[in-house]
Amino acid sequence: MSARPHTLRRPTTYAVTVLALVTSVALTACSGAAEASNAAAPSAAAAAPVVNTSPDQKRITATKDEAAAALLPQAIRVRGTITAANAGAGGGTPPLVFTADDDKTVIGVEVDLAHLFADKLGLKVETPATSWENVFLGIDSGRYDVALTNVTVTEERKEKYDFATYRKDDLAFEAPKGGTWRVTGRKDIAGKTIAVGSGTNQEKILLDWNEANVKDGLAPAEVKYFQSQTDYYLALASRRIDAYFGPNPSVAYHVSTAGQTEAIGHFSGAGDSLQGLIAVLTKKGSGLAKPYAAAINSAIADGSYAKVLARWNLSSEAVTTSEVNPPGLPKTS
Repeated sequence: MSARPHTLRRPTTYAVTVLALVTSVALTACSGAAEASNAAAPSAAAAAPVVNTSPDQKRITATKDEAAAALLPQAIRVRGTITAANAGAGGGTPPLVFTADDDKTVIGVEVDLAHLFADKLGLKVETPATSWENVFLGIDSGRYDVALTNVTVTEERKEKYDFATYRKDDLAFEAPKGGTWRVTGRKDIAGKTIAVGSGTNQEKILLDWNEANVKDGLAPAEVKYFQSQTDYYLALASRRIDAYFGPNPSVAYHVSTAGQTEAIGHFSGAGDSLQGLIAVLTKKGSGLAKPYAAAINSAIADGSYAKVLARWNLSSEAVTTSEVNPPGLPKTS
């Protein structure tokens, strides 16, 4: 989601990516400490959780919840299938929606959850990958019944769509593993060098924190920008930055696959005033939000939902209950 406008000046740093370095990072999973010994690296890598990126996903399954299924519109019940779109075209974004090792099979936590919730509703599900803008166009036209693709609930979107929440919309600070620095609030970033994506919600939060810290007499964080995710991680590995502030799913995936970094603070993508929420997107008045909320709550109750999130290292984003059309991010002028 685009960040709200701001007027603070952004310093810009662009990393030069050397092919040999990129290859090394891919093979060693971004060593998080420049001074780490060669002997320590294998044990750290071995400790990282294994993420299955093969086409054979062995997904978590669930049994049908008759009460949830009974809430479905009759046309969907008779049809017995549902289409759950995701924005996975062009390779996608791990661990949300992306292509497996065969470069064609679409996998990820959003795909797993689409299958899990369909199980609960007693439906077969199709999960076509499309572009972000075509997700909304497809819902509008009726081409897709629902979408599970990291869509945040906003007040503006609620005017046109109905939502059933299933994950927190969180951001995270990622830093080299083994340090003592933790970010619990804005004062903890004072004097640090932090990379962030330009034009994002996390950039807006970081710059707002800087402004407030300066007013309190604290040193501002040095904010840096890079051209690609690879560049962020090269800077983190070489200690040119103290942390990267990005979407929690991306941070969690890198932490779990690299094994050399850790998340040192989590914050709502909506800022300090509201917990942002990710939800199943449905066309307004389609009658699908309530059955999906019931299916999600059933999956929460039987533990299958927690297993899916744990599989992708996203347990911190679990919700305790699914809500239909809760308060969303406010409109911005």
